[in-house]
Amino acid sequence: MPHDIADAIPPAACGDMATLRAQIDRLDRELVAMIATRLGYIARAAEIKPSRDRVHDSARIEDVVAKVRQAAERQGVPPHLVDRVWRELIAQSIAYEFEKFDARMRAAG
Repeated sequence: MPHDIADAIPPAACGDMATLRAQIDRLDRELVAMIATRLGYIARAAEIKPSRDRVHDSARIEDVVAKVRQAAERQGVPPHLVDRVWRELIAQSIAYEFEKFDARMRAAG
């Protein structure tokens, strides 16, 4: 019988696939909640930035990716894995920010 999925169980303590999958599902829900929070900051950036050409910032992208690669190394996670994941997260975040920025401009008339 799987453990209560609300309780975090270390990977090594998962004795069966049901427990393991429940923990992955729990983490997925937590990740979605964190992405929602991150998108809240992205939406706020769209409110603050003065012009559409400020939405995509190549230097900031590289800074963010470098930081998550370093964090990955400290956690023993392959940096190339987080590099790919974060570049996609950033690309989707930029698209979201463009949507929010454009909506703000339309509303401003």
